[in-house]
Amino acid sequence: MNIQIFGKSKCFDTKKAERYFKEHRIKYQRIDLVQFGMSRGEFASVKSAVGLTSMIDENAAGAEILAYLAYDSDKEEKLFENPALIKTPIVRNGKKATIGYCPDIWKQWE
Repeated sequence: MNIQIFGKSKCFDTKKAERYFKEHRIKYQRIDLVQFGMSRGEFASVKSAVGLTSMIDENAAGAEILAYLAYDSDKEEKLFENPALIKTPIVRNGKKATIGYCPDIWKQWE
């Protein structure tokens, strides 16, 4: 298993996800989403696994601008440019990905 956790430093669910993998003794790589963002390939992989709509953090400051964008390609570009608008944690395992705290799905990956 090659686990990556993309999260925000103040996100409670990101901390819970990290604790889950620590408790199950599964190595993971934590990436600060706001500071480092995602590569285009990582972004595309997550989008294909969970869908663009579920990636949007509607509670994030500035997220209301996404509602005014008509095309998904515009929303996708805005999300990629502003990773603070992405819901966290994003947990990747190869081509598989989850958004939020999803221990039931992670258990199936073991």
